[in-house]
Amino acid sequence: MLFDPALIQDPLPVVRPLEATPAPAPAWDLTLGMINATVMLDQPLADGARTVGTGFLIADQDAAGAPRILLVTARHVLDRMPADQMRIGWRVASAEGVWRFDPQMVDIRSEGRPLWVEHPLQDVAVIPIQPPPAFAAAAMPVGWLADGATFDRLGVGPGDELYSLGFPQGLSANRAGFPILRVGKVASWPVAPVDAYPTFLLDFAVFPGNSGGPVFWSPSARRRPDAPTPEHPFIGGVLTQAVEVGGQTLGLAVVAHARFVRETIALLDQAPVAVASEVPPED
Repeated sequence: MLFDPALIQDPLPVVRPLEATPAPAPAWDLTLGMINATVMLDQPLADGARTVGTGFLIADQDAAGAPRILLVTARHVLDRMPADQMRIGWRVASAEGVWRFDPQMVDIRSEGRPLWVEHPLQDVAVIPIQPPPAFAAAAMPVGWLADGATFDRLGVGPGDELYSLGFPQGLSANRAGFPILRVGKVASWPVAPVDAYPTFLLDFAVFPGNSGGPVFWSPSARRRPDAPTPEHPFIGGVLTQAVEVGGQTLGLAVVAHARFVRETIALLDQAPVAVASEVPPED
């Protein structure tokens, strides 16, 4: 069963067995790391509905060498949020290892001016934020974003599996607001050079709420037998839209290459913007 965290008012009581001990944490890998670094983005609309998307966190340094945390998403996710604040679905763990959904409002505009930087050609946006410490620690290193040579060097091609995380139709994997993991095969060719093929296709169904989610490779994903083994996991791109023809969805996802995330991050240092801060809740 899937859950919509926005509909949850009070968590159900947790019944703990006597002398219970927390399960040991699984070994870290990129899949778990990406889950922890991926969050729901949403904003209520006047008609009672809400705009929902997905974002993920990247750890970087600014031009002066100071560390910063960046939220990456699809540009249209932010464009379609008319208000100056959006909600980010943080998650908090208790000492017993029980997670709860803990969303907070953050500024995305200042006096109507966007606080994000967007790529001039691709559906990619980046906004500096100040996340809770646990999420700052969970942010993925910028070096794991694929660059223009990654797909060519690693022979990424049709049939290779890549993972994606998101919140289809605003749903999460559980009441704590964790993203839903999907897997799809690369469904287009060629996928390089990036200048000629800036997007590629994945073979899985996409729904509203998936936009902005990370598309990534980790060792548990299957590849062609003759494919080179990557030296480390990598983020291949940002999911931007579904393929539709005549109003019918074809079960294909469009992914903007991660090189454009790198280029958008570089734009931050050319035209610095304010850091999005949390909005204190009303009393």
